[in-house]
Amino acid sequence: MLAQFRVEISGVGATQLPIAVVRFRGEDTAGQALGGIVRADLERSGQFRGIDTTATLDESSTPVMDEWRARSADALVVGSATRLADGRFDVRYKLWDTVRGVPLGGQSHVVPAIDLRLAAHRIADAVYERLTGNKGVFATRIAYVKRSGRRFQLIVSDADGAPETEREALTSPDPIISPAWSPSGRELAYVSFETQKAVVWVQEVATGERKAVADFRGSNSAPTWSPDGSTLAVTLSREGVSQLYLMGRDGANVRRITQSSAIDTEPVFTPDGRSIYFVSDRGGSPQIYRMAASGGTAERVSFGGSYNISPSISPDGQVLAYITRNGSAFRLMAMDVSGGNIHALTDTNDDESPSFAPNGRLLIYATRSQGRDVLMTTTLDGKIKTRLLSSGLDVREPIWGPYGR
Repeated sequence: MLAQFRVEISGVGATQLPIAVVRFRGEDTAGQALGGIVRADLERSGQFRGIDTTATLDESSTPVMDEWRARSADALVVGSATRLADGRFDVRYKLWDTVRGVPLGGQSHVVPAIDLRLAAHRIADAVYERLTGNKGVFATRIAYVKRSGRRFQLIVSDADGAPETEREALTSPDPIISPAWSPSGRELAYVSFETQKAVVWVQEVATGERKAVADFRGSNSAPTWSPDGSTLAVTLSREGVSQLYLMGRDGANVRRITQSSAIDTEPVFTPDGRSIYFVSDRGGSPQIYRMAASGGTAERVSFGGSYNISPSISPDGQVLAYITRNGSAFRLMAMDVSGGNIHALTDTNDDESPSFAPNGRLLIYATRSQGRDVLMTTTLDGKIKTRLLSSGLDVREPIWGPYGR
């Protein structure tokens, strides 16, 4: 049962902590490989190297530390899932430091059966934070677009992309592009072509209720949220060429913020909300620029190569991810905002749509692998890449949701 959650990882990190995550007692009754989910989450982070084990221990067990140290495990996660009389499950875990032979804490989550995977993700988050000092992102969600034939679906799923967690937010015979999470995680903005033109919609994730917020003459595209959730930046061609506009979250109070004769598109707010990165061909080829969120003079920030698009800024504002064209290859890059240092994160040829995890430690992006469009995550040094579990023949345009689930 553990094997089905073994993630496809390429690369080796410099300082991966060896950790053993055993089968939780009661997994079979629960119907979820809880230990496998926790292990897969931790491996995907790039910070941990899983130690193979067939052992089954729970939080009341006293592990023999010499045995785990002999297997090169520096940490050990054990746990259980117990079905309660009301049908819910009590999911418990304990984390051990096998080097010092001491427990590092544990938790209990009482959840309905439908939330067993979420409980496992939360355990992985707790273990990750205890051992790295950084907040985990395994209990967050992602959104992406799945295409099968002429059927397009906007999908919301767990951050690992597990097919059984997929939820259809929208299904259409026409393309859906550019999903963007609101800062609260309660809404998604996206572009739908269901009326045979590009229209920006905002939809509540929980209820499915939605509203067209940008349906002007010409094209309406590339929505992104301000950090406080009150404002959308969009690309509109209602006055001719595509330019950047701001509007209220309900589509009111539309105001233009770029005044160029070129194509300006793909806006993204900085974490403090004061500036916007965007793509423009005002210099002759698509490049990334930065300007005040209220408009004004724009400063070019990408200089490596003649074609740079799809900016995504890290939650701390220190790293800019984007896609560069190198010959016929489109590759994911990362730039240190303060120093300008740039490095490639991939060696693939069809990368697109980078999006940071809310802790800033991982990026999700789409690429092609063995003839299929797939979703991948990568560490910021590019050393650890993981293919997500998402089903479907064609998955693209991923966006990582915020904390707060």
